[in-house]
Amino acid sequence: MIMRREILPLSIFLAFAVLPLLGDFGSDAFILSIVTRVMIFAIAAVSLDLILGYGALVSFGHAAFLGIGAYAVGILSAHGIREAAIQIPAALIVSALFALLTGAISLRTKGIYFIMITLAFGQMAYFFAVSLAAYGGDDGMTLPGRSLFFGYDIVQSERAFYFLVFACLIAVYVACRMIVTSRFGRVIRGARENPQRMEAIGFSLFAYQLTIYVIAGTLCGLAGFLLANQTQFVSPAYMTWQRSGELIVMVLLGGLGSLNGAILGAAAFLLLEEGLSHFTEYWKLYFGPFLVLVVLFARGGLMGGFKRLTGTDDGR
Repeated sequence: MIMRREILPLSIFLAFAVLPLLGDFGSDAFILSIVTRVMIFAIAAVSLDLILGYGALVSFGHAAFLGIGAYAVGILSAHGIREAAIQIPAALIVSALFALLTGAISLRTKGIYFIMITLAFGQMAYFFAVSLAAYGGDDGMTLPGRSLFFGYDIVQSERAFYFLVFACLIAVYVACRMIVTSRFGRVIRGARENPQRMEAIGFSLFAYQLTIYVIAGTLCGLAGFLLANQTQFVSPAYMTWQRSGELIVMVLLGGLGSLNGAILGAAAFLLLEEGLSHFTEYWKLYFGPFLVLVVLFARGGLMGGFKRLTGTDDGR
């Protein structure tokens, strides 16, 4: 028998799986484009939740990994390399190396100092991208087309690309769920609750936190690869601190320490943005008070409300 806590993730992925069928009834391209973007940012939000929700590490530079993954695609495409078998490892490896180098420094600090140093590293990545005049500089660069898979244009159609992103989201969700429920994940959560006690019983928290930081950065790099392919455009704007802030809002809106919540938060944020932007360009003026109300009255975000309604206590 399926436990009640499995109903929500199954419902989420079932909805994503059947949504392309709605295209048979019209507005196919628009629906697929919006939901594809939701799933891409859901991957980025899930990766951030690993360090923010489970590790209590507030990073204001997480969008740097999104931009690094996108630029890996853009730079390779500019040199005629469009093969995904090369672009994906490049995006993941460069993101992981950046996370390793910056994490090794950032994690030697705590609290507000960690927030500020991740912000500094994120802005360094942003201004480095701006300085790349050969690749569009501040204006960004347009890609010649989507990535090739073994030389074939199998993701050129919106529907094919949708299912690629959907498969990546499932893979990332399953991998992250295995991580947070493992012994490694329990150490990360223990460090969030009582780091002194975890160190007293013999765990090297720096090594554990650096590992989860690298994993989160690598997964966000995958989201960057997908984002570059969806928009077929790469820009330094992907790396701004505002984008990092939006990822944090997605996690908070869905519920800290919940993989399901990160997906719901990304969906709620982007759908509200899409809906409100049709009425006014100052949509954030209305979204801000809404977020404040969620934080004040919906403890635990969307997942907190779901758990109270269903009586479940597992937000994975």
